Amino acid sequence: MYNEEEALPALVSRVRPVLDGLGVAHEVIAVDDGSGDRTAELLAAFRLGWPELRIISLRRNSGHQAALTAGLDRSAGAYVVSLDADLQDPPEKIPEMLALARAEGLDIVYGVRADRSSDTGFKRWTAGLYYRLMRRLAGPSVLAQAGDFRLLSRAAVDALKALPDQQRVYRLLVPWLGFPSGQVTYERAPRTAGRTKYPLGRMIRLAVDSVTGFSAAPLRLATWLGAGAFVVCLGLLVYTLTAFALGRTVPGWTSLFTGLVFIGAVQLICVGLLGEYVGRIYTAVQNRPTYFVRNDTSAPEAETPADKPRVPAPRG
Repeated sequence: MYNEEEALPALVSRVRPVLDGLGVAHEVIAVDDGSGDRTAELLAAFRLGWPELRIISLRRNSGHQAALTAGLDRSAGAYVVSLDADLQDPPEKIPEMLALARAEGLDIVYGVRADRSSDTGFKRWTAGLYYRLMRRLAGPSVLAQAGDFRLLSRAAVDALKALPDQQRVYRLLVPWLGFPSGQVTYERAPRTAGRTKYPLGRMIRLAVDSVTGFSAAPLRLATWLGAGAFVVCLGLLVYTLTAFALGRTVPGWTSLFTGLVFIGAVQLICVGLLGEYVGRIYTAVQNRPTYFVRNDTSAPEAETPADKPRVPAPRG
């Protein structure tokens, strides 16, 4: 959750009865992703009367996927369900997820949005485009309209924690694991309160991280653009030689200028694509942790391994 003070009362009033009704031991990990409003204050107040609530406060806003990582790193249950605080994904589906996982021995149960009519037309169009692209690049295991509302078994969580990825996109990483999975469908509701924390800029960043983290297709695109530019250059060379032989060198200025602009644009695109991948390598080499915990109500004084950079094991 990030600046969700307006949504918190509704979140607690819906989540707590659902989990209490399961009749099993459980805990609720609320990850405060560096909120600047009264989110932390309200969480502390709710915890006074809700012993199962555990609060993890991050030192700064680290981003949605990093906050998910913080929660998964500190979870201890046999099953873990991730849920955003805006209540667009219904917590009432959690019992159905758990029953399906137990009945069929599944490690993953996805929440799939069967109806997104509450979203804007632009959001539905961009989401559809994103999932079509991801299914094409990362494979058909990526479910269309499955976000970060899902149930994971302990085995799946441990497998995710063992991965060295720094810029994580869980909606692609989780299917990549290949664990037995199922799905439950639901109607996506409007945001309960507050404003979206996923504006267009963050959506584009998520798409870029998804593409560069799971496919080398952009690099191949750069290769094809270079090949196309080479063919265009050959055509311009033939045209230039013909114009020179006929004594029409001055009229060739337009085609020459166009060719230079085209080649320059292709080169900039290719350099940009390469830069994205070099940037990911640079981030991996730095090996900085994706988040820092300011406080964990279950262990306020102890530093856990998740606060430290993941250092690769020595070879040999």
